[in-house]
Amino acid sequence: MKSECMFCKLVNDEIPSYRLFEDDDILVILDKFPRNMGECLILTKEHYDNLFDLDSKLVGKLFRASIETAEKLRRALPIDGLNILQNNGEAAGQQINHFHIHVIPRYDFDSIIIQGKALNPSEEEFEAFAAKYAAASD
Repeated sequence: MKSECMFCKLVNDEIPSYRLFEDDDILVILDKFPRNMGECLILTKEHYDNLFDLDSKLVGKLFRASIETAEKLRRALPIDGLNILQNNGEAAGQQINHFHIHVIPRYDFDSIIIQGKALNPSEEEFEAFAAKYAAASD
């Protein structure tokens, strides 16, 4: 736990929250500042800054918790869709450096926009990237 981390304080019940699920590794709460009512945060109980700090077993548990949370939202609300969102680093929109996943209920009429402008890479750019990716796998 990091003493100054808001999510660590939530995990340790130093800040009140609406707890929906928890086990030894994960806490699922309602987001206090939701984009739509019912937005959930899935937090690691242990402090990890981002995805790159997690082991594969914990990633599997977090993904299962995301699916289970999404299914419960779908049964509880008349949603038209949902987003599962996870940001790593400031450039990606991560505001709190404690790993977390957003599960956001979506409606046809809501005003949430999660998009960017699509690129139009050339075949050469695709091939160059694929080669770099393959080299990084070694």
